[in-house]
Amino acid sequence: MTLDLSGSARTVAVLGAGSWGTTFAKILADAATAAGTPRDIRLWGRRSEVVEQVNTAHRNDQYLKDVPLPTSITASTDVATVLDGADLVVLAVPAQSLRPQLRQWRELIAPDAIVVSLMKGLELGTDARMSQVISEELGLPAERIAVVSGPNLAMEIAREEPTASVVACTESAAAGWLARSCTAPYFRPYTTSDVVGVEIGGIVKNVIALAVGICEGKQMGDNTKASVITRGLAETSRLALALGGEAKTMAGLAGLGDLVATCSSSLSRNHTAGRLLGQGLTLEEVGQKMTQTAEGIKSGQAVHELAGKLGVEMPITAAVVAVLAGKLSVDQLGPVLLSRELKPEGDY
Repeated sequence: MTLDLSGSARTVAVLGAGSWGTTFAKILADAATAAGTPRDIRLWGRRSEVVEQVNTAHRNDQYLKDVPLPTSITASTDVATVLDGADLVVLAVPAQSLRPQLRQWRELIAPDAIVVSLMKGLELGTDARMSQVISEELGLPAERIAVVSGPNLAMEIAREEPTASVVACTESAAAGWLARSCTAPYFRPYTTSDVVGVEIGGIVKNVIALAVGICEGKQMGDNTKASVITRGLAETSRLALALGGEAKTMAGLAGLGDLVATCSSSLSRNHTAGRLLGQGLTLEEVGQKMTQTAEGIKSGQAVHELAGKLGVEMPITAAVVAVLAGKLSVDQLGPVLLSRELKPEGDY
């Protein structure tokens, strides 16, 4: 690796101008300002109107209404221009579209760049985590692929409300380099080498948030929601450990922290989608009502399949997938979750 990892990123490409991609671009810009380090930050977006607004008004009202963006962020619909010479490439596109997009972008990415995933999903059909898709399609070693996860409600962070998150990479020097690059006055990254645990925490919490949202839509109480969150953490931990993740990750920001935020906030897309389902809307109606992707709807089936392959029991996930497939009504969700055999609580 020829990239100097003793400092921080100098030229950044953020691919995806949605709420989290735009917010992370803002974090990187504010981090550079706070450190007194010059940094070129380029944002790629599909929609010309979003790109134009970022460049002329320094805003992205489609996703971050009323949030001013640093003038150091420029945007373009030309991905080659955005990627040219970038030492840090941040991916913030829908999980299910990542693989075909990487095939188009592969030759444009600098040979020594660090590639970062902001995505929280499993690929349908392969059950691959996003870091695995990146490795397969770009031919990158693990030490050049990082993941950022944790309680990442984009609007709160964009408003500069204090937040801690996790940077995961098998190479500690690369994790530290990325952490320094995104340490802003309101954004505090911790580092870990447990990429598997961090990704699984970010993936499964979306499915659990759908379940909690359904409970809220059905006007169930806080006892119900707390029970689902707690047992949801147990499910997440079982899957992460089966894949080689670490238990301490599940008790940290990328596990419990992300789960609590996603399951309890009205800003959470998955919580919102679940609440709408609980209120009686069909899956199609939910899709029409929401402007952004609720990854749990797409990834739930992949999580369920992966758990089955590994022999990991995940009853909440199975019930949510059954609801999404129309095999279980939202009215049946609660009774199904309570119908498991009796066992000690700690016996995950």
